[in-house]
Amino acid sequence: MPFKHDDAGNIVLQEVNGKKLPVFIGTDGKEAPFDGDSTIATISRLNGEAMGHRQRAETAESTLKTFEGITDPAAALKALTTVKNLDEKNLIAAGDRDKAVSEAVRSVEEKYAPVAKRAKDLEGQLNSHLIGSAFNRSKFIAEKFAAEGPAGVEIAQALFANRFQVKDGKVFATDAAGKEIFSRTRHGELADPDEAIEILVDAYPHKAHILKGSGASGGGAQGGGGGGGGKRTISRAQYNAMKPADQAAAARDQNTVITD
Repeated sequence: MPFKHDDAGNIVLQEVNGKKLPVFIGTDGKEAPFDGDSTIATISRLNGEAMGHRQRAETAESTLKTFEGITDPAAALKALTTVKNLDEKNLIAAGDRDKAVSEAVRSVEEKYAPVAKRAKDLEGQLNSHLIGSAFNRSKFIAEKFAAEGPAGVEIAQALFANRFQVKDGKVFATDAAGKEIFSRTRHGELADPDEAIEILVDAYPHKAHILKGSGASGGGAQGGGGGGGGKRTISRAQYNAMKPADQAAAARDQNTVITD
């Protein structure tokens, strides 16, 4: 494992939450403190989950052997249902009973379909709010983005909001391949929203145009009476009226200055 060493050959330590952890150098050259205890605990948990999956698979295979010889499961289920109806001496014929049940189910589904749609819409609104809050509270955006305040948040959302999802009330992000983004420091755990934003920006090919100190904007961009030296100036109202894609393009344009 490639740990970082100082000139004397000693492993470099970094203090994290009161613990001194060795610094690990990843294959991408990124340095991050390595918490061995946390990693071992995560591996143990994953091994336990794998054992549980294997036991459930073995149980399912054992259960399926009971039904060996049945070539048409649908026909077998229908026959069992018909026999059950006859055994119960139901006054409704087996075929009519199935039809009555089907109509009753359809009636209930039609009655509660608007409720289900409303619940789904509310869930979508809640998820959108959770993702938006993650961007609004991002320390990385507030400290590193060239566009300050709401402008930086809007640019980040326009570029990366589609990479975020909500599961069990928790916000997480995926990379360009659709794979979940894991933390660089909490090995085996998903990155929290702010760390995920930083990782996504780090992989963004035009990050130099949206971060501070990149030349995308700055004090020199607003000199000379506003818009001098070939700069294009747009007002905050004009920027807010743009589509998300146009906002992102404006933020990347080194010759565009957004004024309040």
